Amino acid sequence: MILLPKAPIIAKKENNRAKFVVEGLYPGYGITLGNALRRVLLSSLEGAAVAQVKIKGAQHEFATLPGVLEDVITICLNLKKLRFKLYSDESQQATLKIQGEKVVLGKDLKLPSQLELVNKDSHIATLTDKKAVFEMEILVQKGIGYEPREIRDKEKLEIGQISLDAIYTPIQKVSYKVDNIRVGDRTDFERLSLEIETDGTISPEQALMEATEILIKHFNLIFEEKINFIKEKAAAKKTAGKSKAVKDREGDEARSFEDLKLSPRLINALANAHIKSIAGLARKKEGDILQIEGLEPKGLQEIKKAFRKSGIEMKK
Repeated sequence: MILLPKAPIIAKKENNRAKFVVEGLYPGYGITLGNALRRVLLSSLEGAAVAQVKIKGAQHEFATLPGVLEDVITICLNLKKLRFKLYSDESQQATLKIQGEKVVLGKDLKLPSQLELVNKDSHIATLTDKKAVFEMEILVQKGIGYEPREIRDKEKLEIGQISLDAIYTPIQKVSYKVDNIRVGDRTDFERLSLEIETDGTISPEQALMEATEILIKHFNLIFEEKINFIKEKAAAKKTAGKSKAVKDREGDEARSFEDLKLSPRLINALANAHIKSIAGLARKKEGDILQIEGLEPKGLQEIKKAFRKSGIEMKK
């Protein structure tokens, strides 16, 4: 059995960056775990980002605004850098209206109660004229990883609304390193060092926990499928192991008297005696059959002949 490593420890923590270390990994498992966690961290964690923007006076992203230093493309790039915590599954709208010569920052946005901006000092635009007016609406929504705006091109936008590439992932950077260490007499065991840097909307510890949970859910699907496969295989083996007599008996239970081509009069007599299947008739002795009302010795001979043709044994 493969030896399990020690529990991970936090070797270093600074602001939104942390270094996790796992020691005693079986040879090859450093890269296996490190690469899997890195890929999930970068691609699969949920976050919130600006998905749409509407700037007063700008009909499209290539426009320029009077009294504003940045063009609309640059403003859109700045909006992508805003990092939000969204406490609702519904999209939320934030607004901004600034007048006069001023540097516009994230903290100038008016946010609903379900929305929180983490990097409030992030630059949005620069107003260079005292008469300049900058008015804007942004739509913030939840998502996973990175979503190019082409995916949302089918959405109907109002005139002046601009769709943005949405960077939902709360992860800024992930890297890992694998070193060989000694465990007992062996020197080929491994140490995994995993560094995670987030945008501040979640902690590195929470990010690692969420990534691990995603992997566990996927592995559980495979494990549960294996259990189902074993059950199905056992059931098939049990069915295959039934004796021919049992199978024949089960088949006789499902067959009707029409399969034996018995006469209608004989079938009616059997039905009146509450005998509804071939198996039920085969369990009757000849003497019992002769006692059935409306069934004569000629009828018994007809039944015996039909049974012989079908290979069915009658109880004696």
